[in-house]
Amino acid sequence: MRRIFLGVVVLVLSVSAFAQQDYVGRFNAFGGYSFLDSPKLNLFENGFDGTFGVNIKRWIAFGFDFSIFTGGSSLVPSDLNPATQQQLAPILVLLPPGATLSVPFDARTSTYAIGPQINIRKLKKVTFLVRPALGALHEDVTAKPKDPLTAAIVGGLLGPTGKTSSTATFYGFGGGVDIFLKKHVGLRVTADFVHFAIFQSFLNGGRNAVRFSIGPTFQFGGNVQ
Repeated sequence: MRRIFLGVVVLVLSVSAFAQQDYVGRFNAFGGYSFLDSPKLNLFENGFDGTFGVNIKRWIAFGFDFSIFTGGSSLVPSDLNPATQQQLAPILVLLPPGATLSVPFDARTSTYAIGPQINIRKLKKVTFLVRPALGALHEDVTAKPKDPLTAAIVGGLLGPTGKTSSTATFYGFGGGVDIFLKKHVGLRVTADFVHFAIFQSFLNGGRNAVRFSIGPTFQFGGNVQ
């Protein structure tokens, strides 16, 4: 992450000049690699982020953002809410001394957002982006029990398939930078910090997550005056 950040800074400094941007396309599209990191569950997911926007003015745009990720981690009793921990209490006391209960799982997460974005165009080839992060997040989870005990627990909580899903709103803020090496093609780097609460029937509270995205960005259409 540090190397990527330093590389972007060097690139910005090398291509920037303090001057008015000659061309600002009416439309902007982005697609590239992205990851979603949820430290509370030790869940790191790799995936794709795509955005399409319309520059209403040079300083403000309105657009739609979609991202999808896959990854995996493990749940431990401390990740569960008090009611679920109470259900597991009779089982936990049967574990051998020093043993811990851990249930691996696979996750597939998608996000959907729509809203404004502020564009700061003080440099000729560089645009800084600032935006609220507000939208919907959907997550599908498949438990992967590793022994009969965890299989019985998963069956009691999630049913025989060990699968469940949840959808919730997320909120936060984000920003980044567009670096246009050519008139229509550039590089976008963004980061978003969000909070959301899903699987509230058994998880202990909400969680924070960070999304990082990098990839090509394209501007096209008539020049916005």
